[in-house]
Amino acid sequence: MRFILVTGSSRGIGAAAAQALEQRGVTVIGHQSQPGDGDRIAADFTDPIAAQLLWEEALDRSGGRIDAVVNNAGLLAANPLNASDIAWLDGWEDTLRINLTAAAQLSRFAVRHWLAGRADDDGVRGRLVHVASRAAYRGDSPAHWHYAAAKGGMVAMHKTIARAYAGDGILSYAIAPGFTDTAMADDYLESRGGAGLLADIPLGRVAQPEEIARIIAFCALDAPPSMTGAVIDANGASYVR
Repeated sequence: MRFILVTGSSRGIGAAAAQALEQRGVTVIGHQSQPGDGDRIAADFTDPIAAQLLWEEALDRSGGRIDAVVNNAGLLAANPLNASDIAWLDGWEDTLRINLTAAAQLSRFAVRHWLAGRADDDGVRGRLVHVASRAAYRGDSPAHWHYAAAKGGMVAMHKTIARAYAGDGILSYAIAPGFTDTAMADDYLESRGGAGLLADIPLGRVAQPEEIARIIAFCALDAPPSMTGAVIDANGASYVR
């Protein structure tokens, strides 16, 4: 039995990822930001202690073994340049904490957990999957400095973890989606011109959450160790590197 913690699993990419993993026989320990229906663990990442409490509860539910962590939880909210100084700073801090700092905390807990554990038959102790963004490389809108910075930081963190712990059997993968058809992105897409954005996507459409979920499941379960450190683009060729 494998246990995988998926943050932000109540909707969008996270919900699709949880479903894809469960279809593979994985026990998913889900997370959502606020209490609600279902058995997902509620943890508000704007609270500095929330990630630690989530990790401890996930370990309790799994009987002390987490095989992989999917850092998917995110906040995508505009932070206009002409906002008040306090409002702009608050927007920056909340976005960095939810999109990057909480992922860093969970990654740290996971790495320490795996270093203290045993490897499986192929030498793997654990896997991290980070859901970053095309914005990490291409940047974002003038109202989303904070989002681009957080996702760029996530990619840099991922690469550092991969290089540091590959020899210990701890693998790290990152995914950089472009626009994806999720509730979180609806208002953002509309603010950027809605359907007009398709002109910038050679594929002619935005990604579906299930497409990103398939990549997440591959990274969490099947990706070979030699792929550790990779960043997988999924943006319909709207940004190629």
